[in-house]
Amino acid sequence: MKIKSVKSWREDFGLLRPYTIASKGTTYDVSNIIVEVTLENGVKGLGAAAPTEMDEEETLAKCEAVLHQANLEWLVGRDIESIDEISTSLRNRMFTTPASRAGADIALYDALALHKNVPLVDLFGRQFEALPTSITIGIKSVEESVEEAHEYAGRGFKIIKLKTGASAEEDIARMAKLRESIDQSITIRVDANQGYDTDDYKKFIKGTRQLNVEFVEQPFPKENIDQMRSLDEQYKSLIAVDESLQNEEDAALIATTPRACGIFNIKLMKSGGIYSAMKIAAIANKANIDLMWGCMDESKISIAAGLHAAFACPNTKYIDLDGSLDLARDLVSGGFEIKEGMMHTLNAPGLGVQRLS
Repeated sequence: MKIKSVKSWREDFGLLRPYTIASKGTTYDVSNIIVEVTLENGVKGLGAAAPTEMDEEETLAKCEAVLHQANLEWLVGRDIESIDEISTSLRNRMFTTPASRAGADIALYDALALHKNVPLVDLFGRQFEALPTSITIGIKSVEESVEEAHEYAGRGFKIIKLKTGASAEEDIARMAKLRESIDQSITIRVDANQGYDTDDYKKFIKGTRQLNVEFVEQPFPKENIDQMRSLDEQYKSLIAVDESLQNEEDAALIATTPRACGIFNIKLMKSGGIYSAMKIAAIANKANIDLMWGCMDESKISIAAGLHAAFACPNTKYIDLDGSLDLARDLVSGGFEIKEGMMHTLNAPGLGVQRLS
């Protein structure tokens, strides 16, 4: 079945709750570039690109330009069944703009799965029916963090991800207060957003050892892979790389013995979409590295895509796919269900999303 047309447009989304992280400041609203792929039989696949204005290499304006209809015309007439060949060409054309590539990639995979009338995960082979997702608290005061944690626990979430990285001492104190105030059954994981040096990281791990911290996401600046590799296993195994892991080449470097971390955090917006994400996942599996699937502030379209990819990988252990929950609006419904903090794909073809009128 051939591709009839491809188009894109920008959607602006306000946030219900602005947030702050160590490396990027405070975010109040976001924009996604939506891609729609139409097949000759009328099937329409949707994708979403979520660049961040903090990324000078792929700003929103650049993403919008890359995904301009004129730059997607080469897809018209291609057979959607040739998804691997198309994806290889897409990677070559948009290698330096992974969020843009992800928008087109997701739309193509949604169209293919819709054409075959199956959920996307079933094209790869389902490994999971449901997993618990974390929900994120930005850098805030202890009082605000505790209040937000109680709100999320009341909504059924069992895993809290706490943004840290401003100060190891303050982060330890904040963690201790949070742990005192919430049920021990609530898991806490941490995202330092490149905010620590080696001494800070070790201090944080030692200072929170009795507080049951699950792992620490990207404690060091993204280029410091050798710094991570040189750590003792007790520290290294607790690291989930995020910004350090941009593509398949990074994955291979990080996984080289001795590996630099215990967990890969795969985000479709960093990896360039599902095609490359699955290759990164395979590298991790071979190196006995667990997978976490994360996100940016994104429409349900690309959150659902990340969930389908996650559920197709046997080494998936964690998901952090809360990026659409704080959007003040979305342009689609469906995509997934969250029940008591557990995320489920829908029993529907493709990504399971429907355009709202």
